[in-house]
Amino acid sequence: MEERLTSFFVTRQAIVEPLGPVFVDAARTLEDFVIRGGKRTRPSFAWTGWLGAGRSPEDPEAEAVLTACAALELVQACALIHDDIIDSSRTRRGFPTVHVDYEQRHRDRHWAGDSGHWGTSVAILIGDLALAWADDMTRDAGLPADAAARFAPVWAAMRTEVLGGQLLDIHGEAESDETVSAALRINRYKTAAYTIERPLHLGAALAGADPDLIAAYREFGTDIGIAFQLRDDLLGVFGDPAITGKPSGDDLREGKHTVLIAEALQRADDTDPAAATLIRTSLGTDVTPDQVAELRTLLAELGAVDAVEARITSLTDQALTALDASTATPDAKRQLRAMALAATARAY
Repeated sequence: MEERLTSFFVTRQAIVEPLGPVFVDAARTLEDFVIRGGKRTRPSFAWTGWLGAGRSPEDPEAEAVLTACAALELVQACALIHDDIIDSSRTRRGFPTVHVDYEQRHRDRHWAGDSGHWGTSVAILIGDLALAWADDMTRDAGLPADAAARFAPVWAAMRTEVLGGQLLDIHGEAESDETVSAALRINRYKTAAYTIERPLHLGAALAGADPDLIAAYREFGTDIGIAFQLRDDLLGVFGDPAITGKPSGDDLREGKHTVLIAEALQRADDTDPAAATLIRTSLGTDVTPDQVAELRTLLAELGAVDAVEARITSLTDQALTALDASTATPDAKRQLRAMALAATARAY
């Protein structure tokens, strides 16, 4: 995947350089963001989905398929850069977020205008560039015409779903929808669809897989994708910054209405109104480390943590059952099982 991504950025130089050093620098920022981080989860699921449909790395179109799979990292880059703006996040993977980086550049140079607004504006454009280049990378991958035709509608659906999921997320926060069902719907479209379900679907579509395998992949991908997000929700409150690359308790400061918070509020409203008030008044504020510790204890005592852990286990079991019953190759089943367990494993 790294070679495919690096090679693609080289091909953009002839387009970028005539625009001058400002745009060259922005393109380099995007390249650095993509190359230096991430576990390549989405391309890996897409590639494994292709192999699981009976294809081989020795197939003539394997190189083109691998390139198309790698393009998912550019969709991910767009989502992360924009998500960091929406969430007002200051760090990502141990580095300043893109908008914060450019905000600081503006401030250091004593340029005209508001530094924060300028940094956000540049980051929006870099995120847009990532999404545009993801399309370029798949178009130029060299896919056979029939594979490209099967790929296109799945790719289009995935892009729409991730943007729709992001809109559902910020809308839910604005109207203070605290229900578990709302949080799960966001998880389904903001994360699960483009993290696991659609990448597997893309791989299967490129391989010309039968409808039954596609359905099994999508069932597996949806369940594991939601479980993956639930694990991320727990890490957002309980995670070690050395693992997450973000400050401890950042999800609380950002006021995210996750399944974890929804479960806690549902229980607190029934049994402990004072606890419910504390959670609601703390979300979205600059909570101190001591307040984070207090809220962690409260979430655990209310049973919300156990409820989320139980949901992760249930979803993972359902997904693995669907995978085992599918027609995916034995090697792919073993690989997807290992990837699923790694994506949902406790790490805090």
